[in-house]
Amino acid sequence: MDSTKKIENYKSKEPAVVTIGTFDGVHIGHQKIVKRLINAGKIKGLKSVILTFFPHPRMVLQKDSTIKLINTIDERHAILDALGLDYLLIKKFTKEFSRFTAEDFVKQILVDKLHAKKVIIGYDHRFGRNRNANIEDLKRFGKAYNFDVEEISAQDINEVAVSSTKIRKALDEGDITKANTFLGYAFMITGTVVEGKGLGRQLGFSTANIKVKEGYKLIPKYGSYIVSSVINDEKIFGMLNIGINPTVDGNTESIEVHFFNFNKNIYNEIIQIDLHKRIRDEQKFESVDALKLQLAKDKKTALAYIAKYHVK
Repeated sequence: MDSTKKIENYKSKEPAVVTIGTFDGVHIGHQKIVKRLINAGKIKGLKSVILTFFPHPRMVLQKDSTIKLINTIDERHAILDALGLDYLLIKKFTKEFSRFTAEDFVKQILVDKLHAKKVIIGYDHRFGRNRNANIEDLKRFGKAYNFDVEEISAQDINEVAVSSTKIRKALDEGDITKANTFLGYAFMITGTVVEGKGLGRQLGFSTANIKVKEGYKLIPKYGSYIVSSVINDEKIFGMLNIGINPTVDGNTESIEVHFFNFNKNIYNEIIQIDLHKRIRDEQKFESVDALKLQLAKDKKTALAYIAKYHVK
């Protein structure tokens, strides 16, 4: 992807095919739309562009800090890049921007900035001040400003909406298998390896503590998961614990990964952890020794799963 991310930095004068949306998760429903966008670009000789808004409009207009997103912006960018998209452009959503009229948005953003020659959009898409314009208005603007409008059907839109809802629910419930089925890839957590309390080392299971800087990132239900990461071009498996470490009276949320057969120093590195399978809920054990025994069982479970299903 030749993406500049921030729309202010987008300097291309090449004609484009554009779609607009959050595309959080870039799941199997989204992927159909993205492929449709890319194919339309190839047929017409247009650059494929997704325009998205950040922060999420609800965060700005409703002060809703409870919104959690499946992907961070960087994660979304990487997934779309792999699909072959030309540009993912982020427009900062502000109260001032929300007051743009529909025609201002079309003229200043779609036409003057993105040089749109085709817009692919959902049948129920609303835009402009107070979201008072619809797809029929967009088609009218298309005739005035010389771009085509292709409508995404109700069936395709509903598939996208339902999948996003189901993925968030599955992650909240810890059902990583269901989430991954809808995503079409392994749900990921990306963060920086930071110093921890050294508890894992005392238990014989040294861990990398992961700090996720994006507060809006959805973190799955507390518990243990089978995971993998690619570090220095090497794929490494391990088990991840999300929780508060109740056995040692912990009270702060932590994300800790124990990698199998790995002892390199990766402090301060940013790593991506792919979650493959849930092992169990977080629980408080009677003693530290009981916790150590359970961790050994968890490792055995993880290694057996990896060997049986040839996790990639």
